[in-house]
Amino acid sequence: MDWTRPNWNCDSGSADYSPEETLLYDEDVKAETDHLYERVRDVILPDEWPVHAPLIAAINRLKKERGAIILAHNYMTPEIFNCVGDLSGDSLALARMAADVEEDIIVQAGVHFMAETAKIMCPDKTVLIPDLRA
Repeated sequence: MDWTRPNWNCDSGSADYSPEETLLYDEDVKAETDHLYERVRDVILPDEWPVHAPLIAAINRLKKERGAIILAHNYMTPEIFNCVGDLSGDSLALARMAADVEEDIIVQAGVHFMAETAKIMCPDKTVLIPDLRA
C-alpha cells in the first residue's frame, strides 16, 4: 500500500494524484459544515471530522446546484444520514415521501430496490442511486 496516497484522500478519481483535485478541509468547508458536526459528534470524533466535512460540503453544494433531494435510509452512515440526507426513514416511507417532493432529481442513498420503488412512485422524476454496488 502506498501510504503517501491514502485511500481516504478524496480525489477526482484520476490515476495521477493532484493536490488541486483534492477535497480539502479549508476555511470555506469549515464554515459550510461546522454547524452539521453537532448532528454527528457522538459518533464521529473531532479528529475524523476533517475527513468527512469536505465530502459533505461537496455533496450539499452539488445537491443545491442540481436541484436534487437526497433520501437517506436508516442504515446509511451517520455523515450521510445526518448531514446530507433531506428525508430519512425506512424504504417504503422514503418512496412515499419522494412522491411529495418538488425536486425533479431524487438521489436514493440505499439499495437498488429502494431506488426502483421511488421511481415507481415518481415516474416523471429522475431517480439516481449513488453507488451501483449497493
